[in-house]
Amino acid sequence: MANAVEPQASAAGGERRRGVLLAGLAVVFFATAPLFVRWADPLSPYEKTAGRLAVATVAIFVLMRLRGERLAIGRRTLPLFGAIGLIAAAHFLSYIASFNFTTIAHSLAIVYTAPIFVALFSAWFLKESIARRQWLGVLVAVAGIAILAGFEPRWNNRMALGDLLALVSAITFGLYSVAGRSQRGRFPLFTYAVVVYGLAALWALPAAVINFTPAGYTLIPILAVVALGLLPLGLGHTLYNGALRHTDATSVNLVATQEVTLGILLGAVFLAEAPKPNELAGALVTLLGIALVLWAR
Repeated sequence: MANAVEPQASAAGGERRRGVLLAGLAVVFFATAPLFVRWADPLSPYEKTAGRLAVATVAIFVLMRLRGERLAIGRRTLPLFGAIGLIAAAHFLSYIASFNFTTIAHSLAIVYTAPIFVALFSAWFLKESIARRQWLGVLVAVAGIAILAGFEPRWNNRMALGDLLALVSAITFGLYSVAGRSQRGRFPLFTYAVVVYGLAALWALPAAVINFTPAGYTLIPILAVVALGLLPLGLGHTLYNGALRHTDATSVNLVATQEVTLGILLGAVFLAEAPKPNELAGALVTLLGIALVLWAR
């Protein structure tokens, strides 16, 4: 009996490591998003969102066809994908819009309260048990993010709106993560990504048309939107959805919190938004929380 259990445990461990590795790679691409969002100004958040989703849809579709895969989904699944696409559009739009009102550190810190929502939604919808040590890891990681955000002396109504948008992004990111995990056995990864990104782009399109900014379509903003579609979304989120197919959504999302750390560092280098001591301390605490979750099983 023991010999039969050991290969199963080894296989489960291998799947978990693969999921964590994919999530770690996703973080590298996620972290570039704040830079490109800033560089895509003066385009509206709606145009940035619809544009990046459209670019990612085309890129993943081309890659899928190069691999010889066909896009095949039934009509009965369209309402489900439509709902997931709406959640994805809400996540990306609120995420991008938050940068118009608050700092990179503040926005990312609030967005990555998402592990709380992922853990709750995974338990409710997927019946995935959360070990006690994992809950402790979630709390430690979120505490680290709170330390990272710190006490903002410049906080005002404008920043409050940015914080609220970041919170909406966190909740919808939790739903988006659980949705991706729930469909892992039903659809190939690229099919899932193309349909979700494509429908999300359609959801965002009307707002983008209404908020069209003709003067904003110069070379740098256009290239920034293309980069948003190819790197943090096309590569980052597709790797993230791939990670969800190998291990639980809570672990994957906790690894993704390190977008906060890398995003702040990139912001310091390229946008002169230097990290404060509390931000660096918070990043270290979040790493401790991630370690608790990943080693809980």
